[in-house]
Formats: sequence, structure tokens, C-alpha cells
Amino acid sequence: MDAHADQPTPGDYAESRTIAIPDDPMTDAPGLAAVDPSPEWWLALPAGSRLVGLVVSRPDMPSIVAQREALAKFGVPIAGFRHPAPETGETWEDRLTRLFGRLGAGDVLVVTDVKALGRDAHEETRTIAELRRRSVIVKVLDRG
Repeated sequence: MDAHADQPTPGDYAESRTIAIPDDPMTDAPGLAAVDPSPEWWLALPAGSRLVGLVVSRPDMPSIVAQREALAKFGVPIAGFRHPAPETGETWEDRLTRLFGRLGAGDVLVVTDVKALGRDAHEETRTIAELRRRSVIVKVLDRG
């Protein structure tokens, strides 16, 4: 005879039951309201940070006017806006170095499209990684 036959097994502790999922979880389950992606969360900034918009003039990007309007609608201050020159003789790396020099830790960089951060997916990824390394937050308005 088994010496532990009188003790319950892990299977004896298991319960099986149906859990009702409400039709509208946000109103019926108050705990889920905490994960609601509200506009206030999306617009949040660290205390003392700057909201900085970046527009890029390139054929594969929306027009400067469209980018500027989207940034203004989001709340990026346009007072110091300077229209970017499409061809200045700078390399892309020179432009990024200049951008990095203007941003500080905690600043929030807002772009309308991730393409503003690189000419291809590899450059976009490298740029975002460098911005994160410098503790700059990146918000992309068109994530579609």
C-alpha cells in the first residue's frame, strides 16, 4: 500500500468552472479600466520634458504641411518651426547627429510617420535605438 494514499494529489485541488465575460468589460469590470488607452495616457509627458516635432521633406513622406498640421493637432508647439530644406548637402548621418544634439533625456520626439527616422527599416531601427539609449521618448502618430 502507498504510504501517501491518504493525502490529496494536486489534481484534487483543481477546480473547473465557467468564467462569464461581460459584454462591455470596461463598464462591467472596473479593473480593466486601468488599461484603457485613453488620450490622456497617449499625451502624457515626463515632468520638465520638451515636446519636439520632427518633419522630413522626402518623396516617400507626407507633405510638410500635412506633417505640420498633424503635429500641431497632437499639441506640438509650432512657434519655432523652421521649414526643412530638402537638400542641404548634409548626409543623413549629419542630420541625425544634429537632431541628437538638440534632444535631451526625457524629451519626447513626435513624428507623423516612422519613415521620418530613417530612409529604410534598418535606419529607422538604428535611430530609435539611439534615441532610446539617450532616454528620448519617440511617439509615432501614424502607426498604421
